[in-house]
Formats: sequence, C-alpha cells, structure tokens
Amino acid sequence: MSIDETVGTVYLAQGGDWDQIVSAQAERGDETIVINMGPQHPSTHGVLRVILELDGETVTSLRPAIGFLHTGIEKNMEFKTFAQGSAYVTRMDYVAPLFNEAVYCLAVEKLLDLEAPQRAQELRVLFMELNRIASHLVALGTGGMEIGALTMMTIGFRDREMILDFFESVCGTRMNHAYIRPGGVSIDLPENGLATLRGLIEWLHKHLPEYAKFCNENPIFQGRMRGVATLDLTECMLYGASGPVLRSAGYPWDLRKSQPYCGYETYDFEVPVWNTSDAYGRFRVRLQEMWESLKIVEQCYERLERSSGSPVMVEDPKLAWPAQLTVGPDGQGNSFEHVKHIMGESMEALIHHFKTVTEGFRVPAGQAYVAIESPKGELGCHVVSDGGTRPYRVHMRDPGFNHLQSAPAMCEGGMISDVVVAVGSLDPVLGGVDR
Repeated sequence: MSIDETVGTVYLAQGGDWDQIVSAQAERGDETIVINMGPQHPSTHGVLRVILELDGETVTSLRPAIGFLHTGIEKNMEFKTFAQGSAYVTRMDYVAPLFNEAVYCLAVEKLLDLEAPQRAQELRVLFMELNRIASHLVALGTGGMEIGALTMMTIGFRDREMILDFFESVCGTRMNHAYIRPGGVSIDLPENGLATLRGLIEWLHKHLPEYAKFCNENPIFQGRMRGVATLDLTECMLYGASGPVLRSAGYPWDLRKSQPYCGYETYDFEVPVWNTSDAYGRFRVRLQEMWESLKIVEQCYERLERSSGSPVMVEDPKLAWPAQLTVGPDGQGNSFEHVKHIMGESMEALIHHFKTVTEGFRVPAGQAYVAIESPKGELGCHVVSDGGTRPYRVHMRDPGFNHLQSAPAMCEGGMISDVVVAVGSLDPVLGGVDR
C-alpha cells in the first residue's frame, strides 16, 4: 500500500470524504501506478513478468522479471555424459532446439579436435535452416496475434507443422530432437527423405508469399509496428543485441557470413537488413530471412542427392554407437558391426558398447567457446572439461537474455499497448533466457 493509500485509509476511518482524497490526488497530477504484466500475459513467449510503472497509459519505468521458467539445465549437465548433453540443451530454446544442439556439439568437437563428416554437416545445415524458418513463423505468427492479426498465427502454425512433420519423419520427434550429436547426427534421411523434403520445399514456395501480402502494406499493421520499440545501432551495441534486432538497425552482422561454421561459407545466401530500427524492421528482416533460408535448404537438397550413402557420424567407435557406424554390404563395418552382430556374436564388442553408452566418452581437459547464428541472434556455448566423461561446466549465451535487457530502452516513454509489440518483436523464448 502506498503512502497516499495509507493516509487515505486513516482519513476515511476518521470520517473523511473519499471524493476529496481522489480530487486532491488528481489535482497534484504526479501520481503513477505500478502494475504487473504477466507472468501469464499473451506477449510473454514463455513465463515472463514485466513490472510497469505508468503515468496514465505512458510507460515511465519497465523492469523485466525472469526466472519463472528456470530448469537448471546447465547445472544438470554436469551430472550427464557429453553424449547425453544434446538431449538437455535442446530443451532450452524449445522453438529453435536444433541450434542449441548444434552449438553445444560444435564446442565439444572443438575440444575433441574433430570435425563431423561432410554429409553430417549438410544435414546439420538443412535442419538448422528449416528450424530457422519454423522459428520465424512462430515469431511472425504470435507477433501478429498479439496485435489482432489472428490470420498470421493460423497460417504461421500451419506452415510450421509441415516443417515439424519433416523433422518427425527423419528423427522421430517434432521437437526436442537430440538429432545433432558430437561427431555428426543421430541418423541419416530415410529412403523417402529427399522426396519428402522436395514436397516441403514446394509447399513453402507456395505459401511463404502470403505473409507479405497480409502485412507489408497493411496500414493497420504498419500503424502498430512502425516507429514502435526503436533501438538504434548505438543502443544495439550497448545492449549486445544481435540477429534481427541488430540487422533491423542496418548492420549486416551474421555469424554464418562473418565467422562461418558447418560449411556455411560454401552456400549462396544474402544477409537481409532494414533501416528503421523498429518492430516493423524486425518483421521485415525475419520475413526475408525465411526466403534466404529456403534458398540454403534447396542447396542442401542438391548436395544430399550427391552424397547419398556417405557416413553421418565420425568413424570412431569411442564416440559413435554401433548403429551409427558405417556398415558394408556384407554387414561388416569398422571394428564394431551393427547391433545384431554385437548382440549375437561378439562379447567384446558388447562390453565396449555397454561402457560407451553408460560411461560415455572422455573429452580432453580444456575449454572451448563456439557461437552460431540462431533465429534470435548470437547463440554461444562455453564448455569446460576436466578430462572426464562429463562436462565440468556448460554455459549458454542466449540472445533473448540480452534482448530483454533492452526492453526498458524500447518501451519507456511509449504507450502500454506498445509493450506487447516490443516484446513480440524481440522474440525471446524464456526457456532459453532462464535455463
């Protein structure tokens, strides 16, 4: 209870007039009100509490309160093997899980001083770019829903379902895949994988133009987005912004170009930028990025056609499970064959397989940091090993954490209705922010 409320309560108890109290406060004109937006507000993209101080409908102060979705993933990984780490990190930013897996595995591979096979790299790029499109579809769909453009959500989730169906057809799960593993990927495309991928590419070519038709020149959409939640280039640098937030300010920073990984330097694509530094600019950047990702997906399709039958996991029995190792036409692979051979013929191979699965593989002592370009921005992973089979420490640099810190700069001095637009344009996922 505020001081004014306390005084008013005492005054009323003494027989005073409440109308006189309200009239006196209105005449002062310096009253503000503190409210909570969330933690169940539709703009939260998870469980986020935003503490607002308002002067009428004008935001005078904004404080993001995070931690409601804290899962302890980073701490729990200290008790799991390096191989099990993929199944943990994928659950952080659950809208873009494959990027969590990729950056973690790249950091572990850096410590192991190895590189995944070429086909595994192609599959990683394919899955990440499809996941980038799916993540942007969620950002555009939920962002549209939050300002009343409900059709954006329905068509966004419709197209995302097609991508998730493809993921499921390959690795068995729609989300939280644990598909990217240290040394490669868990499984190759099925027999009809390329045909399914071709159908998905055709679907996206047909339906992606709908978003521009709905919104690009829509005066109501532009009225809610243009000039709202601005964060210019200087402020982006101060807050460590990246991804669409930074590129909407006109700076073409994309780690796929500036610090290539997984062979991105061999793919042909552009880095879209905009020059308005506002919510509308972030929308347009994401819209164009989906087309650039689709361009990369088509290049992956052509490469995967040519590399059919190549290994998708390093030929190292200490890292790969037997089913992932190359198996020849006679059923004989490297030092260990497929699972049938292990279970039925080789006791030594069975013992080794049991130790690999239960204990995991050892990673040389040291530390490594790797950063990649996720749909939200720069996603980093710092892995520390003490030479054992479990990480000593794993820490993730999630872009949503940095971007939420910029919310006060975007919103203070604006209207309360624009807070929803601002948070939506940042596209944070609280699973990645809180961890």
